Amino acid sequence: MEENQNFSTDVFSVNMPYSLEAEQSILGAAILKPDLLTEIMNKVKPEYFYQKNNRLIYGVLIEMFTGGNGIDIVTILENVKNLGIFDTPQQARVYIYSLAEILPSVSNVESYIEIIKQKYILRSLIDISKEIVTNAMDSSADATALMNLAEQKIYDIREGKSDNTLVPIKDVLIETYDHLQKLSGERRNDYLGISTGYSALDNYITGLNKSDLLLIAARPGMGKTAFALNIAANVGIRGKKTVAIFSLEMGREQLAQRLLSSEALVESQKIKIGSLNDDDWTSISNATASLAQTDIYIDDTAGVTVADMKAKLRRLKNIDLVVIDYLQLMSTGKNSNNRVQEVSEITRNLKIMAKELNIPVITLSQLSRGTESRTDHKPMLSDLRESGSIEQDADIVMFLYREGYYNDEADDQTTAKCIVAKNRHGSTGTIDLYWDGQYTRFSSIEYRN
Repeated sequence: MEENQNFSTDVFSVNMPYSLEAEQSILGAAILKPDLLTEIMNKVKPEYFYQKNNRLIYGVLIEMFTGGNGIDIVTILENVKNLGIFDTPQQARVYIYSLAEILPSVSNVESYIEIIKQKYILRSLIDISKEIVTNAMDSSADATALMNLAEQKIYDIREGKSDNTLVPIKDVLIETYDHLQKLSGERRNDYLGISTGYSALDNYITGLNKSDLLLIAARPGMGKTAFALNIAANVGIRGKKTVAIFSLEMGREQLAQRLLSSEALVESQKIKIGSLNDDDWTSISNATASLAQTDIYIDDTAGVTVADMKAKLRRLKNIDLVVIDYLQLMSTGKNSNNRVQEVSEITRNLKIMAKELNIPVITLSQLSRGTESRTDHKPMLSDLRESGSIEQDADIVMFLYREGYYNDEADDQTTAKCIVAKNRHGSTGTIDLYWDGQYTRFSSIEYRN
């Protein structure tokens, strides 16, 4: 044990990797050619600079750019002097002028950026390794929690996230301005929320937005799984996006059958019992080929935790949407006698997961029997089962409602409503849908088959 402890300290007693020449060359390029600053700022974070003076000078350049000030070697020198980055004005003058003189080539600035980025990643890995080793040497450490922490830290580096979460407003404004430009550009659809496939619903919630936690709640048998699968198919097939479906209730084969029924327009009952004619087989074959070309993934692990989900999702590249069926079957992995608190912890962690992975997460939820005890069966937020913080954590809450669900003798069994009861992005309201139970499919009224 003593030998291991010595190793844990000695292995990190090395100089941190950085390239002084690359750092200076980037600053020199910005000084000699200020119009390069826009490109540099989009790719270089202040923490990429290891040498403190270089990092502070880069901060001066960013501040001058965002303030709309004229940038040249004289104005930069004046700002550097005023901030007292160097001990004397003469030292500041020598260093700033040397930056402009030592630059090998302005045309190679992309290479210099890649060098300091790689050095920053190496330093970050060293820092994380120190933290992991220190925690692992603690005999009371939880191995599973430590593995999740290590995986999260590595993922953050891969995604370019920093431990420094206090960000100056000027940096946020630069990111916001850049995003607004993209929204106004020719490829604006790439930066809008992903379409659900239901235009009326998209108009309310502005599509499926990154970092959003969306809740679809309904009584059992109302069609919430079908609705979620319809959205997943629209995103995966029509939107050509990557979708992960976590099913805690149905097996993956059952889900596949539902997807096939909806896409092939073959009655789900016929698929279940294998009573298929030649036309049905042709439709199923076409739907199978269409679904097989998508990036839709299914996980039917029972009792999965949020930590398990995050670990699996990190291994998928460019995930665009997560669907979870359903909330009340999830576990925290802890022994708890208070289910309300447990569900509250799960929803908080789901919201954190959506934000960390920067993806929309749709989770399904059961409603309490409160809807059945009222004359008007339409659900309300207070009907959320084991509500706890569900309503608080979700960005969008949607209820599915069909009057025919409560009245088997009603003439119209096809009318359905999606009630947007909470919406952080806009107004609430009700969207009319068409329910085709034989295909477990919801359609927009104007596009129903």
